Amino acid sequence: MRLDELTAGLATPATGDLGAGADAQITGLAYDSRAVHGGELFFCVRGSQSDGHDHAPRAVANGAAALVVERPLGLGVPEVMAASPRAAMAPIAARFFGDPTSQLQVVGVTGTNGKTTTAYLLRALLEAAGEQCALLGTVKSVVGGHDRPVTRTTPEAVDLQRDFRAMLDGGDRGCAMEVSSHALELGRADAIHFAAGVFTNLTQDHLDFHDTMEDYFQAKRRLFTEHTPAASVINVGDPYGRRLAAEIEGARTFAVEAPADYSATDLRCDFAGCRFVLRTPAGEHSVSLPMPGRFNVANALGALAAAHALGGELQMLLDALARGVRVPGRFEPVEEGQDFAVLVDYAHTPDSLENVLAAARELIDAGERPDGRVLCVFGAGGDRDRGKRPLMGEIATRLADVVVVTSDNPRSEDPEQIIAEIMAGVARAEGSHGAATTTNADAPAGGDAPAGAAAVRSIADRAVAIDEAVAQAQAGDVLVIAGKGHEQGQEFAQGRKQPFDDVAVARKALRVRRARV
Repeated sequence: MRLDELTAGLATPATGDLGAGADAQITGLAYDSRAVHGGELFFCVRGSQSDGHDHAPRAVANGAAALVVERPLGLGVPEVMAASPRAAMAPIAARFFGDPTSQLQVVGVTGTNGKTTTAYLLRALLEAAGEQCALLGTVKSVVGGHDRPVTRTTPEAVDLQRDFRAMLDGGDRGCAMEVSSHALELGRADAIHFAAGVFTNLTQDHLDFHDTMEDYFQAKRRLFTEHTPAASVINVGDPYGRRLAAEIEGARTFAVEAPADYSATDLRCDFAGCRFVLRTPAGEHSVSLPMPGRFNVANALGALAAAHALGGELQMLLDALARGVRVPGRFEPVEEGQDFAVLVDYAHTPDSLENVLAAARELIDAGERPDGRVLCVFGAGGDRDRGKRPLMGEIATRLADVVVVTSDNPRSEDPEQIIAEIMAGVARAEGSHGAATTTNADAPAGGDAPAGAAAVRSIADRAVAIDEAVAQAQAGDVLVIAGKGHEQGQEFAQGRKQPFDDVAVARKALRVRRARV
């Protein structure tokens, strides 16, 4: 595509710079100077760590045919001036790839927790009608029927629009995608035609990026107020959701055991899943969802309401919902013939940890061994919202019977310091309940915790922590390994990533335990 056609009306050319270069043929788009190929348009994006303008000489040396810049650089190639090269990426990319989302039924899912499971369910419901549907999310992407690895929840705008083009070319007619607050704040999701948007909930997270919860909410709100999806589906069981729904004319609402357009009442959950009465604008239905945990009922309601709003026949959608989905690292069971449950979950926020521990307790109450205990292994990520750490410590101490605090992804931080900040929340809970705390791997495993309190210990080595929790589990217990879910590595200083899979580590520990019996 010619440079002037690609950028017409999207940016103002710097005087004299575009000139003879207006008819330059652009063969691709790039924002990483190391990945530039000949004939591509390079966006000089200013980031938190570096400025793309500083890397423009390398981009030109690698063959960039033109640049999108905030200031003139005079590097001998045409320059397109833009107030923000980052903001220019999405509309230019959409134009370059033929505005693919104008032909795709794209459903965006945003919120703190539940995005991944809701997107998985949405894809299953949209495909129930017989049309191929893509998936863009945290665990994996599916484009044109082929699985792809994921580097971030919502890719950069250039990559997104390229993927949308590949979806159409690969036979997809819809796409269920997670939309992060970072993507909304940074304009990655601009120029997408959303057929529907789903808001799951908003709880504390990412306050290392957003200054306040209000800023975090405003970023999420953009999906509905600036991108104006044809259908807005909002969880009014969440206080931020109620606030958002009040602003959006014609919003479809959902909630668990609360008034809404799509609501679940008479809810009962056990290891096999959840049963409830579904109330919709089209009537009442009895539903069996083969996914345990009331938080999964909320995810299912959001997916159902969106698919129904897009024209799906309700009974067909309910039949698909009854088949459920298996989402890696989301309340994922690890089975090796043991007489207790092991569940791996991505819960890494205070609210999500509270939800999974409450669900674990509910499973025990519904089982054959109501005297079973809830055990929990968890940590907190380094270089991220530090305010979550004591909150998570307090929640785990309050809701579990046995807690092992460990490392998550420490990144550049000292794992022991992160653990110390979590333990500050443990100490607060101890003050209320008198929990018993130990802080080293050599401490005795202990037995049942006092009523209303947890036996808490810290072990920095995550593999050892999981081994210890598995070793002390008893018949009828539920062990929750939280924080990393589907992730396949631990991140340390200088970007070092060490292979690590909670499911694999737990499975190995279970096999070792069985071999000793």
